[in-house]
Amino acid sequence: MSLAREKALESEYVMGTFARKPVEFVEGEGMILRDDTGKEYLDFLSGIGVVSLGHCYEPLVEAVSAQAAKLIHVSNYYYIEHRGEVAQLLSNMLNAKSPMERPETWKTFFANSGAEANECAIKLARLYARREAEKAGRDGESAPRLIVTLAKSFHGRTLATLAATAQPAKQEAFQPLPAGFTSTPINDVEALERLFATQGDRICAVMIECIQGESGVHPCTREFVRAIRQLTAKHGALMICDEVQSGIYRTGLPYGFQHFDITPDIVTMAKGIASGIVAGACAARASIADTFEPGDHGTTFGGSNIAMAAAHVTLSTLMAPGMGPQIVKVGDYLRQRLAELPHVQEVRGYGLMNGIDLTHEAPAAPDIVMAGLEAGLVLNATGPHTLRFLPPLICTEADVDALAEKLGPLL
Repeated sequence: MSLAREKALESEYVMGTFARKPVEFVEGEGMILRDDTGKEYLDFLSGIGVVSLGHCYEPLVEAVSAQAAKLIHVSNYYYIEHRGEVAQLLSNMLNAKSPMERPETWKTFFANSGAEANECAIKLARLYARREAEKAGRDGESAPRLIVTLAKSFHGRTLATLAATAQPAKQEAFQPLPAGFTSTPINDVEALERLFATQGDRICAVMIECIQGESGVHPCTREFVRAIRQLTAKHGALMICDEVQSGIYRTGLPYGFQHFDITPDIVTMAKGIASGIVAGACAARASIADTFEPGDHGTTFGGSNIAMAAAHVTLSTLMAPGMGPQIVKVGDYLRQRLAELPHVQEVRGYGLMNGIDLTHEAPAAPDIVMAGLEAGLVLNATGPHTLRFLPPLICTEADVDALAEKLGPLL
């Protein structure tokens, strides 16, 4: 179907929640996308950090096709193939840099998105606080329920995860939002300490992105992340790391928090976990995960046969020796080449999760994205002067050179 026909149909029948770019992608292979006219584009967004192994990775296509021909869905009432294997792989990844000789096993709840994974984490943290209060002989109703997030964070668009997302501009139209959330500035240890000093007995968890993605890739400092870990441990609160964007080897390590030498209590993930097939997950250390009992949480589609087949291929491929170091190497080269481009005033990131800020002499970032389509580039603007780069994790130095060659003139 042509772009014109698709635009007409969507204009009439699809809710206008996205300002779509004027292109219709119909095919993909590796780092390349093709539109309905056959034009090729170098993809440096990968479906917003989703297509980990590149477009239409053959082993994944074969696994999903074989699973679809065999069994598509039976629900979580029954055991299925791959679910336990994928959960084991995630536990191993979460413990990849653990300082403990015998780290605790992680248990996973499979969801369909990052927002769902974060909803699960919020429920688990509050239920855990309640159960701990009851074990101590206190009334469960008096348990701490407050969850601390960071200013400019992004945790999803459901009502609870929007309440956790400390961006008033995104929240205002949907008031009243669920209560029980407060925010603190990123990388401000003193403000964090004051918050715990005044409200520590009300806090059940701190939920952070160690590397904020939606705002344009803004990492926390090591000092700040470690302060969160120390304060939550001191006050009996949980530390939740939202790894929806920074997890699954996006930064070169299995998870972004592993760059900061801490171990959280709960980790959420989605995006790259199944390389384009719908999947999300919330994992917690077993001693915390066991708080959930049958009926406390659930999903119809989460952890489906198709999702688990895709996740098994994705994780097995990314865990292969050399894959992580290659992502680190190409990411270093990408930041080097981006820093050399005209009107780039700051480059931030880890691995293949990177952002740049442009000087005011450069064109506006959204205009660069549109010009990029004309030049055969898929780019992403997260602000008036900020571009974000989330290519497939198979990106090479040659792909980076091709990006720089086309992007330089646009800037």
